Amino acid sequence: MSMEMGKFVQKSEPKFEIFESNFKLMINDNSQLMILYSGAEWSEGPVFIKNRNMVVWSDIPNDRMLSWTPNAGVEIFRSPSGYSNGNFLDLQGQLLTCEHGNRRISRTNKNGEVVTIVDNFNGKKLNSPNDLVVKSDGSIWFTDPPYGILSDKEGHKSDSELEGNFVFRYDPIVDKLTLISDDFDKPNGIAFSPDEKLLYIADSGNPKNIRVFNVSEDGESINKGRVFAEISPGVPDGFRVDTDGNVFTSASDGIQVFTPSGVMLGKILVPERTANCAFGGKNRETLFITASTSLYSIAMNAKGA
Repeated sequence: MSMEMGKFVQKSEPKFEIFESNFKLMINDNSQLMILYSGAEWSEGPVFIKNRNMVVWSDIPNDRMLSWTPNAGVEIFRSPSGYSNGNFLDLQGQLLTCEHGNRRISRTNKNGEVVTIVDNFNGKKLNSPNDLVVKSDGSIWFTDPPYGILSDKEGHKSDSELEGNFVFRYDPIVDKLTLISDDFDKPNGIAFSPDEKLLYIADSGNPKNIRVFNVSEDGESINKGRVFAEISPGVPDGFRVDTDGNVFTSASDGIQVFTPSGVMLGKILVPERTANCAFGGKNRETLFITASTSLYSIAMNAKGA
């Protein structure tokens, strides 16, 4: 199913797999899996912009960003987009974007100007920033796998200038980029626990898991960490955390939900390979899901952190 820009909503009966009774409490009895748009090639990086009641996400191979609002439906947000991937808001509500093609993190200022935040580490180009999260101190933590330089499909084929695929912390106050972890194959999704004492990072290479790390007391580094969850089928990609610390992660069969201790509560089954998700809506109780060609939403009895 493909569609033009504009308003379109298709409802479908949601399907779940329930492994723990607590998952039933997260399910809204009246909720439906809403298809808000289908016509992308590979949907990624959703973020909810509250003051505009808008979801923005990336369609990476088509080098564009799309937006959805209840009134206008889907519109082109930016094209070209630098083969954008992950998106997040900074503390001022400005859009931060991982751009494969430009090998950078960019910021969209309130006047619409797009500026580079960081594009190199010690003078060497980043690989292709993938996903990011902003801590309460304003620092930007992001993953930098090679997906955007492996071919021209999701960026520009090029050699890596770095000696690996790293996780970074950028401090915008002092303009400092710090290497946080260098022992991932292909670091991908990234998110903090609600109290920011834990940092979760997905590895979509080998092994296909999510690891969790204790954040240092000064909030600027992490320890070696441990395996939080093995993801199957597929690989872990983007994910988000709710106010109770539960992790909502993408997988090939939809969104898998884990407790803070790593017990799988259940699954929200999605009919396409799922890439990422983000909480939004008036009370942050709507889960927006990017999956292959589409943008989905489902109302939950859970609130995004």
